[in-house]
Amino acid sequence: MDGFDQLPDALILQIFNSVSDIKTLIRCRAVSRRFNSLAPQTDSLQLRVDRVISSDSGCGGGDDDEDDAASSSDSLLLVFFKSIIKSLHELVSPSPLPALRQSHSNSPCRILRGFDRVRDLEIELPSGDLRLEKGAVVKWRAEFGRSLRSCAILGFRAIRYSAPPQLPVAGAEPGDVLGEAADFARGLKSRVVWTISALIAASARHYLLKEVVREQRELERLVLRDRDGEGTVVMDKAGMSELRAAAAAHVSQEEEDDEDEDGGEGSRNRTRVPNVRMRMRHAPRLELNDGVWAEGATLVVVRPSMGDRDGDESSGTQLGRAGGRDDVAEELREDAELATAAFGEGLYGEAVQALLKGRSYILEMNSF
Repeated sequence: MDGFDQLPDALILQIFNSVSDIKTLIRCRAVSRRFNSLAPQTDSLQLRVDRVISSDSGCGGGDDDEDDAASSSDSLLLVFFKSIIKSLHELVSPSPLPALRQSHSNSPCRILRGFDRVRDLEIELPSGDLRLEKGAVVKWRAEFGRSLRSCAILGFRAIRYSAPPQLPVAGAEPGDVLGEAADFARGLKSRVVWTISALIAASARHYLLKEVVREQRELERLVLRDRDGEGTVVMDKAGMSELRAAAAAHVSQEEEDDEDEDGGEGSRNRTRVPNVRMRMRHAPRLELNDGVWAEGATLVVVRPSMGDRDGDESSGTQLGRAGGRDDVAEELREDAELATAAFGEGLYGEAVQALLKGRSYILEMNSF
C-alpha cells in the first residue's frame, strides 16, 4: 500500500471532478479496481468529440449504411432553405453538419453510460456549422427545454483593425431615422439568413442532446459548444425535466413534426423551431476599443411567440418597428440580460452594449 491508497474516496472524487475529461477518466478506470469503481461517480464531465454522432445511430443499435446517414445530414440545411425561404437560399451556402458515423463505441450517450452520477456536462464539437461570406463573423447562444426558449445572435459583416475609409452616407448622423431605416433594409436578407442559419444549427445540436438528456437522469446543467466558438446550446435542470416529461408522454418534438409534415426530410435531424419573435438591432459601423471597427454589426434576440399574434399563418416573416406593447420595457431589459450573458465582455460584449443602445426592429417568423 502506498500513500495514495490512503486518500479518502471523497478526495479522489474531487480530483476526478477537477480532471473532468472523459477520455482521461476512462483511462483512470484501468489503473485499479478502486479507480474503476470511483471514476463512474464523477459528477462534472467534459466530452470532446471528433465528429457529430447521431443519437439515433449511437444509442439505437441500428445498422444503417454510413452513406445514408451522411446523406441525411448533408441535406439538413439545404432542404430547409429550399422549402422555407427560397429567395434567401441564393445568398448563403450553408455548410452541412459533419457526417454521421454508425459507431456505437463513440456516440456520446454510449460513452456516458459508464458514468451514472453526472450533474454537469460540457460537450465540445469539432467545428461550427455555418458557412458565411468571407470576413463575416456570427456567434450565437441558444437555451432549450423541450424546444427553443431563447437565442441571442451577434454578427458582423467584417471586423477591421484600422479606421474604415469613410462612414456610410445613410444613417451617418445620429437621429437620422430615414437613413437608419434605409441602411437596415439594405442588408436585411443577409441578416435574416444569419439568424435562420443559427436557429437551424441550434435546433440540430439540441436534437443530438436528446438521448443524452433522457439517459442521464441526474443532469442539472448541459452545455454543447464547438471548438471554433461559433455557437452554444445550453440546457438547465428545468429544461431537461421538461424534455424528459415530453418523451415520457410520447409527444416528443420529432413525433409532432412527423404528424404535421409527414416526416419531412428537413425535420428528421433537428428539433422543430417554434413560431418566433425576433428583435433585431443593427449598426452600419461600430468603433470599439483598441482601434477595432465592426462593420455591419447586428444583434438579434429570438424568443418563441406568445401565441398567434395576428392569425396569419401564410407569411414567412413580418417586419415592423419595435414598440406598441405595455411590456416593451421589460422585454428590452430581458434582451440586454440575454445578450450580455451570451457574449460577456471583451470585443463581443462591447459590441453588444453599443447595439443595445440603438434602435430595434421586430421580425416574426412561423415555425419551421
